[in-house]
Amino acid sequence: MSTTNQRAFNFNAGPSALPLEVLQIAEKQLINFNNTGMSVMELSHRSKDFEQVHNEAIARLRQLYAVPDNYEVIFLQGGASLQFSMIPMNFLQSGEQADYILTGVWSEKALAEAKLFGAPVAVASTKDNHYKNIPSVHQINFNDAAAYVHLTSNNTIYGTQWKDFPTTIAPLIADMSSDILSKPIDVSKFALIYAGAQKNLGPSGVTVVIIRKDLLEKAHNNIPTTLKYSTFTENNSLYNTPPTFGIYMLGEVLKWVEKQGGLEKIATHNEAKAKLIYDAIDGSNGFYIGHAEKESRSLMNITFRLADEELEKQFLAEAKAAGFVGLNGHRSVGGCRASTYNAVPYETCKALADFMHAFQAKH
Repeated sequence: MSTTNQRAFNFNAGPSALPLEVLQIAEKQLINFNNTGMSVMELSHRSKDFEQVHNEAIARLRQLYAVPDNYEVIFLQGGASLQFSMIPMNFLQSGEQADYILTGVWSEKALAEAKLFGAPVAVASTKDNHYKNIPSVHQINFNDAAAYVHLTSNNTIYGTQWKDFPTTIAPLIADMSSDILSKPIDVSKFALIYAGAQKNLGPSGVTVVIIRKDLLEKAHNNIPTTLKYSTFTENNSLYNTPPTFGIYMLGEVLKWVEKQGGLEKIATHNEAKAKLIYDAIDGSNGFYIGHAEKESRSLMNITFRLADEELEKQFLAEAKAAGFVGLNGHRSVGGCRASTYNAVPYETCKALADFMHAFQAKH
């Protein structure tokens, strides 16, 4: 456990660590928000107090990412998994092609949903290499006439991440659930960005969508009301009751990012944190084995194994006893995974690196 505040060394992949400062603010305001005599969870979503929370969160996200004026920012529910269906439901006709780039389980799931609505094609996949790398953009044959191109920017299970995004003729759509807000990006390269909040943005329950207006205008009309993006853009995300507490927390996280110096500072900090653990892997002479190829390594999810399976189990057991939480790899692949999202402190990553060095020396 951390000696300063008795909080766990939290490496959970999601829901994940939240900034302690944000949690402390929420604690103070939980019962009486803004002198209303109510918790933010008790406020009407139509009230002026919540409207201010809601609009400020959108404005801060726009400012941090320099979102151009020709984009809408909306808050939805259902997580990234619902977006897997909403995207083809809104933008893919029967028999029409969409290009999907497969880099892990979540992009596979997105493709499977798209097949219910059109004729999506996997234009690139690294599955044969056990998803150890991101495909080379120069080797992908995109269909310029495709309805859209879909990719997953960071892969939590396999620990890979796009460093540079492709430039496409067809609208580019990205699932950024696990690395949104971790570094600057050029929003104008994308027609639609979506992300579940539970990694870097806040608690689970909120989904952020940044959508370009010209793509929005191409959406189909013959779909259920609450599955249309336009329903929410036309109502400032307030068509029905939104996840009010989640949006409040998201807004506080955005304030925290501003206090850290913005996305450039956050990115530098994330690189330093990840380096501690990758250095422990690379300097272990094969005791720890990283899953992802070096040029594709994620700064958010560090995946590795130990050469000996029994020793790996012992490593995880001893790490848990030492106060480290969430180091087990995804149930589908096993191994170890350290998720070093924005709110995971440098000191927590150093503690893990020190533990890895000590465990190796002992064994």
